[in-house]
Amino acid sequence: MSESKVLGIVFSDMHDDKMGDLTMVRTMGSVPYGGRYRLVDFTLSNMINAGIRDVGMITKFNYHSLMDHVGSGREWDLARKIGGLTILPPYATRGSATGPNRGSLDALSGIHGYIASSKAKYVLLCDCDIVANIDYKAMLAAHEESGAGITLLCGRYDVAPHHGEDLVLTIGEDNFLRDAFQSAEARGEQDVYMNSAIFDRELLLRLVADGVSHGKYTLGEIIQEQAKTHTILCYKQEGWFYHMHNMVEYFEANMALLNASVREDLFRPERPILTKIRDEAPAKYGLSSSVKNSMVADGCIIEGAVENSIIFRGVKIGQGAVVRNSIIMQGSVVDDKAELDYVILDKDVLIKDGRHLAGYLTYPLYVPKKSHI
Repeated sequence: MSESKVLGIVFSDMHDDKMGDLTMVRTMGSVPYGGRYRLVDFTLSNMINAGIRDVGMITKFNYHSLMDHVGSGREWDLARKIGGLTILPPYATRGSATGPNRGSLDALSGIHGYIASSKAKYVLLCDCDIVANIDYKAMLAAHEESGAGITLLCGRYDVAPHHGEDLVLTIGEDNFLRDAFQSAEARGEQDVYMNSAIFDRELLLRLVADGVSHGKYTLGEIIQEQAKTHTILCYKQEGWFYHMHNMVEYFEANMALLNASVREDLFRPERPILTKIRDEAPAKYGLSSSVKNSMVADGCIIEGAVENSIIFRGVKIGQGAVVRNSIIMQGSVVDDKAELDYVILDKDVLIKDGRHLAGYLTYPLYVPKKSHI
């Protein structure tokens, strides 16, 4: 697969409304994950591992932290004089009173010139709500071999009531799409579209123009419409993945990393997940510290007890403090004798001496960025 054959498009913000307070001050792509990563790292790394070197990133609101993280794209080998990473800023359609794009189709219409000017034969479209190590090189090969104009990435999991926007797929034995419908009424294990697809470039441009002219806003609407009239291949993700729909599932996706088999499948040496490099000292552990079944990033100072938790860079856990079943983001401080259980601390939070905070497995307590308690 030649590098110039595929153009990558990243939707950094299509699911900001899913994550509640987590995305009040940041876009979905810049949501922290796993102690040192952002969600966009998985999308960009999967593209780079497939040999894609031209990537456009669509932004809308709250994208300062995303820009700070991705920069020029150097960590992903996308800092290039020709091609590489292109940031596609927000826009408003002419005559629109609603401001920047209202959905994925609207966003693609706004960057029509960028896509049309590309010499790529195919376009890979990806959102940032999936954590997975995806072999897009194999998916691209399957797309070419099948002769399909569209190939959808799909995964199989239990559909819940709050997954109402998911697109459930009916797939034939030949792996071609038979039907697609919103999951509002579906329950149990289903094949679901994972918000990632390969389109023939010329076909995509035609479908976007036609869809917008008929008042459609999302790619899901186009897929549903095309399911009965177009040849659409479904490519199944075989490895571990997590499709996040809300804060609880964000919590679960992080906690899954405490399972060694999940880490081995997600962080593969042949397809590495890359992120912004920060030069920090190794974590320091006090004489009275205790750490069990946890991930602790560099730059941390641990003097208390940590159990079943994800600790990001530069966190300080004071003497006598106890942190269980929690996610503590970068730069936060848990002072002496404080106790946390099922808590998500955003960046630069201070929990003062002796404070006790607790959520629950199905309702973790979230503390906003820079809060002092």
